[in-house]
Amino acid sequence: MADKPLILITDDEKSIRNILRDILEFENYGVEEAENGEEALSAVANKPIDLVICDIKMKGMDGIEVLEKIKSSKPEVPVIMISGHGTIKIAVDAAKKGAFDFLEKPPDLNRLLITVRNALDSSKLKRENRQIRTELHGVKEIIGDSPEIERIKKTIEKIAPSNSRVLITGENGTGKELVARSIHTLSNRASKKFVDVNCAAIPSELLESELFGHEKGAFTGATHQRIGKFEMAHEGTLFLDEIGDMSPDAQAKVLRALQENQIMRVGGTETVKVDVRVISATNKELQQEIENGNFREDLFHRLSVIPIHLPPLRERKGDIPTLAKLYLAGLGDEDIVFAGKSFSDDALEALKKQTWSGNIRELQNVVERLALLAPEDVITAKDVEQLVINRKQQKQVLNDLINDTDTFQQYKEEAERLFLIKKLEKYDWNVSATAEAIDIQRSHIYNKMKKYDIER
Repeated sequence: MADKPLILITDDEKSIRNILRDILEFENYGVEEAENGEEALSAVANKPIDLVICDIKMKGMDGIEVLEKIKSSKPEVPVIMISGHGTIKIAVDAAKKGAFDFLEKPPDLNRLLITVRNALDSSKLKRENRQIRTELHGVKEIIGDSPEIERIKKTIEKIAPSNSRVLITGENGTGKELVARSIHTLSNRASKKFVDVNCAAIPSELLESELFGHEKGAFTGATHQRIGKFEMAHEGTLFLDEIGDMSPDAQAKVLRALQENQIMRVGGTETVKVDVRVISATNKELQQEIENGNFREDLFHRLSVIPIHLPPLRERKGDIPTLAKLYLAGLGDEDIVFAGKSFSDDALEALKKQTWSGNIRELQNVVERLALLAPEDVITAKDVEQLVINRKQQKQVLNDLINDTDTFQQYKEEAERLFLIKKLEKYDWNVSATAEAIDIQRSHIYNKMKKYDIER
């Protein structure tokens, strides 16, 4: 919040707006005015409004509708409702829709100021709590200013306040969990738990118990009742990662839980009501999995109300310099060994030219390798060539070798042949120098050159 909070007064009576402005400005608050709902929503969308005071009875869009739209788009902004026709029913309705408080017109001066102060304090506390939770969970900002990432950021801001289910797709290492946590952090459920489940890491026979819990004695080893992930995430967010690897039985039970908003623990006889927002993620093409009979189409449609696709790093190479510098700075903050390291411009250009099949995770690993092994504080394109590109090429050679040989003996012989050729080339085909360098007798090299038909 700014040093001088900005309060929006929304009322179609100019006299009321003038009175409230005088009071609030005297208390050193900043004031904006709107004479109807449309102007109010525009101000909230485009200005750093910290608090809204809104009349209920207005021409056109009434105050309750304005309240609902503000709570949908900017849930963190508190709204105080005012009305000259106050009733208990109106007050209760406003509270249910998310109003911070309800005041009758003309408002009592002391009560107005106390309510304004409390609303601003409450809003500040919520933001601070959200920041603390973010830091505790290690949630980091989605980094990048490429058009693809900007679109994703805007989508997250738009959908976070809703309860709509989200399906995040993308290759491994593109940051699917980070997007899921960002949605939760910006949602109305941010004060509740974010519970994540890696569906690929749990054996299919245990996944049902993991998701829904079990009763004591439900199976061998069930010595006590256990609460499942759905119950743990009650009123919060459940993140089902690698949903494409879920077994058919588990898919059917998850579908039923989503349809009925209730679950039954393994071995139980009673249903348990659950209120969770489900965000799921996968690196698989679920449409193809549906065609192959591996994934339920009805579950897919339940999960993918809002689809978000994360592009691979190779499709947003403009973000690589920013990401690389950020990761390098982070390493320096965590360990003095990495302090003072930086990238030259040509090193960043060299990184941009890579394919990054492992996406963000691969880039993080490469940055750490460069920071640790580069001989100077400034990491150069030569370092990238030696420590990244050459290593990738070597790995590719090994992969090709494995794919092209059928038996262990064939692999050993082909590897030996390639090794000898590489070393002979290094020592300009001087057999004596090569033999000394690789610590074998010259006669052995000649024998192997003959065996493998190696010629200069």
